[in-house]
Amino acid sequence: SWVTDPTSGTIITVTVGATVPTGFEHTAAEEVKEKIGVDARISKDRGRIYFPITTDKLFQVHLLRSVDNLCVVVAEYDHYQFKESKEETLNELQELASKLPWTNALEVWRLNRTLKKKKGHRKAGNATRAKSNAEPSEVPAAAAAETQQHELPQVTSPDDDDAKAEVTPDSETCQQDLEDTAPEVKLIKFRVTCNRAGDKHSFSSNEAARDFGGAVQEFFQWKADMTKFDIEVLLNIHNDEVVIGIALTEESLHRRNISHFGPTTLRSTLCYGMLRLCKPQESDIILDPMCGTGAIPLEGAIEFSESFYIAGDNNDMAVNRTVNNICHIQKRRADKGSPSGLPIDTVQWDLSNLPIRTSSVDIIITDMPFGKRMGSRKKNWDLYPSCLREMARVCRPDSGKAVLLTQDKKCFAKAISRMGGLWRKLHTVWVNVGGLHAGVYLLKRTGTVFGQAPEDVHESRGRGDAQKDERDDKELC
Repeated sequence: SWVTDPTSGTIITVTVGATVPTGFEHTAAEEVKEKIGVDARISKDRGRIYFPITTDKLFQVHLLRSVDNLCVVVAEYDHYQFKESKEETLNELQELASKLPWTNALEVWRLNRTLKKKKGHRKAGNATRAKSNAEPSEVPAAAAAETQQHELPQVTSPDDDDAKAEVTPDSETCQQDLEDTAPEVKLIKFRVTCNRAGDKHSFSSNEAARDFGGAVQEFFQWKADMTKFDIEVLLNIHNDEVVIGIALTEESLHRRNISHFGPTTLRSTLCYGMLRLCKPQESDIILDPMCGTGAIPLEGAIEFSESFYIAGDNNDMAVNRTVNNICHIQKRRADKGSPSGLPIDTVQWDLSNLPIRTSSVDIIITDMPFGKRMGSRKKNWDLYPSCLREMARVCRPDSGKAVLLTQDKKCFAKAISRMGGLWRKLHTVWVNVGGLHAGVYLLKRTGTVFGQAPEDVHESRGRGDAQKDERDDKELC
């Protein structure tokens, strides 16, 4: 079987690192346990988990829905002792390059490439990944050392077929029949991406990537290339935790569903985390009243397909994007020969007057306008109360749930406190959405019957109520 190490014929165990939406580390660890059957370790560095995998199970890591990017760990140091001076520290990083146990990680990188070629997922070149897997504050950098242009001897796989697959450049002109080519040697291109967090470092991520990258280049005789790299070496430094890895994903897995992006499209991985929070059951009716590009209901329809999804928006462009995204996935499924139907409908509607029967929806899940890129803070003060009330109307009393993402925490807290007890807050997950600090709120619909609750408290309230509201706000914030 191709999943063994060609040199020894044995199965290797390695550690895989995954970046996940911050706040949903436990969700991702649960999914790893469920689908791969191993325990994941949640890193001190938010938004990362690590778990062991044997090479015969490697394909399973690409089926995880809660992870953005994957890497195979070369080495990890929990308490790396950085030297006082910048010069000493960078020298030590350079020396580290030749001491690291690269063999297994490179073997896994090689297997991973053959795996992706078999699936036919390989993009032409790696240019799509040039954005790096970093959050906005992190800096990708290439090894900047000058390289000589002559071809240098390279690592090739001893396994003949794999070697032939390996040496075919992904986007070059080499198109001849593979069967006729002898395994030739191809110059490997690489880059180093450094993600650094912590205030006690004497160096920048650029300097670390440059110096470590230069040493990696010298050690392997690879060629540095920022955009058309074959290998991306990751140097993750979080305070005194240092992890060196090799990337296994060129393009973040979170882009998997969406072909028509809107101004604020949510990452599929975050959608998956939100969906897991409300535990969709068979035959549940799930509603996204502000669906944008349809990222949440699409992820639901694919991954929790026993439920039925209704995606709607008041904006005709958003509705069109959602329809296009659904069609794109249906076509992709049909091309693969799998059933292309998805349990999802799309409607254009008025948010505060939904064409849906009272008490008929099991779960409402949506990304509410932050008031930054979409809408405005001022509009939110009118929008949030009216849509939370309309959501309470259509949601089943006692059993219904809502999972709502918003960055406008103050406005959201105020709106909830004025709902006359229609919603109860169960749990909040704090997440990072494009650099903005936001909350995912899990709400339970109480047994209070809609229309019989004093839900318009704010219109006829005395002074005592106003003070109670302020107390509620403090509890909710």
